Amino acid sequence: QVQLVESGGGLVQAGGSLRLSCAASGRTFVNYAMGWFRQAPGKEREFVAAIRWSGGSTLYADFVKGRFTISRDNAKNMMYLQMNSLKPEDTAVYYCAGKGGSGSMVVSQYPYWGQGNQVTVSA
Repeated sequence: QVQLVESGGGLVQAGGSLRLSCAASGRTFVNYAMGWFRQAPGKEREFVAAIRWSGGSTLYADFVKGRFTISRDNAKNMMYLQMNSLKPEDTAVYYCAGKGGSGSMVVSQYPYWGQGNQVTVSA
């Protein structure tokens, strides 16, 4: 089992920045690909970004390319999502997730999830 806890969300004005953190515990973090997903009210959970266990390969949803950066520090069992140029449509609960193997954009392929962290972007 891998336990995941997100932090760093909050309220920010449009154009601002936030950094989300995900702390992992349990099984060896370094063996897992990690991802960020988000879910807005009334919408399905959607992929945001993913990173391979080594950190050398990343995936991004088109709507965050150039604005968000995913990274990880395996020595600290931490993953991050730096979010810049935030827009009101980025408002959602953000979740970190983990899976064995390569990173993926598919929600159902991730067996491990954090509790979620609210990000609100005001216009």
